[in-house]
Amino acid sequence: MPSAFDTSFAGRTYPPSEPYEVGRETIREFSRAVGAEAGDGLTAPPTFPIVLSMHAERQVIDDPGLGFDFSRVLHRDQRFEAVRPIRSGDRLVVVVEVVAAAVVDGNDVLTLRGQVREAAGDALVCTTTSTLVSRHDPEPEEDGK
Repeated sequence: MPSAFDTSFAGRTYPPSEPYEVGRETIREFSRAVGAEAGDGLTAPPTFPIVLSMHAERQVIDDPGLGFDFSRVLHRDQRFEAVRPIRSGDRLVVVVEVVAAAVVDGNDVLTLRGQVREAAGDALVCTTTSTLVSRHDPEPEEDGK
């Protein structure tokens, strides 16, 4: 069965997410969840941007024109490039770009880049890159009958 995945989405950029205000308790909860040192709850662990980027990536994943089946996803890669630490009180937005969209060995491969920016002033805080693979069922073999 041919894929409904639209590879022409590569290069498309989506509007900024709604502003997200980073709170001390959110930093503490995330730190506990990933086994990081929570400290005073003022500075987030380096992987904290996943909280924002995954939420912002939903606008891409849920775009009906893309045709990406998230129910069959394997998370292939995740990267973070911090410009500065995220701190309690930051108000941040994420702009997501489809870096690559391809069919590889019958599987849909989607690479997304999220630019985490200050909501006021637009300064870059962190760049996230996610690569997702939506696996397809192999074609059923004919039994020769």
